Amino acid sequence: MKPTLSRSPGEDRYPRSPVELPEPRITTWHRPPLPTWSLQGSGNCLPVMSGQLPGSMGALRRRGIIILTYVLAAMELTCLFMQFSIIPYLSRTLGLDSVAFGYLQTTFGVLSLLGGPVFGRFADQCGARAALSLSFLAASALYLLLAASCSPALPGVFLLFASRLPAALMHTLPAAQMVITDLTAPAERPAALGRLGLCFGVGMIFGSLLGGTLSTKYGIQCPAIVALVVTLLGAVLSFTCVPVTTKEASVQSAHQGGTKPSVFDLKAITRLLLLPSVLPVFLVKVISGFPSGLFLVMFSIISMDFFQLEAAQAGYLMSFFGVLQMVIQGLVIGRLSTRFPEEALLRSSVLVFAAVGLGMALMSNVLHFCFLMPALVFSLCTLNVVTDSMLTKAVSASDTGTMLGLCASVHPLTRTLGPTLGGLLYRSYGVSIFGHVQFMVNLLVLLVLWRKPLSQKRDKAQ
Repeated sequence: MKPTLSRSPGEDRYPRSPVELPEPRITTWHRPPLPTWSLQGSGNCLPVMSGQLPGSMGALRRRGIIILTYVLAAMELTCLFMQFSIIPYLSRTLGLDSVAFGYLQTTFGVLSLLGGPVFGRFADQCGARAALSLSFLAASALYLLLAASCSPALPGVFLLFASRLPAALMHTLPAAQMVITDLTAPAERPAALGRLGLCFGVGMIFGSLLGGTLSTKYGIQCPAIVALVVTLLGAVLSFTCVPVTTKEASVQSAHQGGTKPSVFDLKAITRLLLLPSVLPVFLVKVISGFPSGLFLVMFSIISMDFFQLEAAQAGYLMSFFGVLQMVIQGLVIGRLSTRFPEEALLRSSVLVFAAVGLGMALMSNVLHFCFLMPALVFSLCTLNVVTDSMLTKAVSASDTGTMLGLCASVHPLTRTLGPTLGGLLYRSYGVSIFGHVQFMVNLLVLLVLWRKPLSQKRDKAQ
């Protein structure tokens, strides 16, 4: 008699073999959702982000985009300082006097001033790729017209003034700041924005050296041609390797839903500027840095008349300025931002501005100015980086480009008003007036910051 196995009533009714093996359990494996990446266009080097970059892969992608942004900013700034180094000599070759050269510089400043906020809104609505590509294409048009103005067979003066028109869209640095702002956490933002100072220093040093060397050896047209080739390469890299947008998915959906405001909507720009958490910081940025901006605008004349420097010596002094900016903005400010709050750094920059102004009022030779230069560069870099960081945190993620465009308009404002106002002050009162104005203005700003901290104003706004 064969032994049989008993079966409980709850088991199935189908007979089984005497030696029963456990039935295999088949479970359905659900793949976890992958991060939402999409390749838009053809030949992209980097995938397009449609949300926050998660995990280690997201961190690597984010780091690659940030490094590429630094490289693009350094390329554009190098070309910019190359053309700065040849513009005075080209205008003299074409027969322009000092008044006409002042008109040329004012035209460049006014166009940059007007184009900054509009370019910022364009970057917010169309994305990082479109903003960087447009900036490099505008720069290519400027250098093409600048190279054409060097030709004797063409109307040089007309082309030289026409080459200033694309300046309204040449805002690679604000576009790079927007990308870095979107891809970094608020705590890391001051250090990340400060590293752009390395790009600025590289552009100032290598651009000035290349502009002078190439124009001396191969003619004044050579730097413009080299800048044209470099900016075209930057446009290609921007279009193929930069994501369409660097903002989060929620911000993108907010842009896609509802009516899309116009890029030229001045009411939206004014509304953003008049926010209670934005206007005080923006006013400190403009007022505190304006006196030193006047001095730097007039520095080429001051170096010749007051310091009695030759062109090569003035170039060495500007190279020293660029090296200091690289070190302070790229290395020092990032470390300070991790140890001290932003408002304390802002107060320190205003305080150092006042002290430097007092020293500038008493200086009598270039050696005194060399001693003051590290403190001056520290104040300038700290003021720009800290205020940019505070202003981008005070607005929503969908308005960071517009806010950075407004910040980028501060320097063109100084370049626009500086030649006229600075020349009048220098002719009437001498170099010391710049120090006196800087000391008094920043002392008043410091007293206002001490009595009414910006943190209280932000709390009231919230």
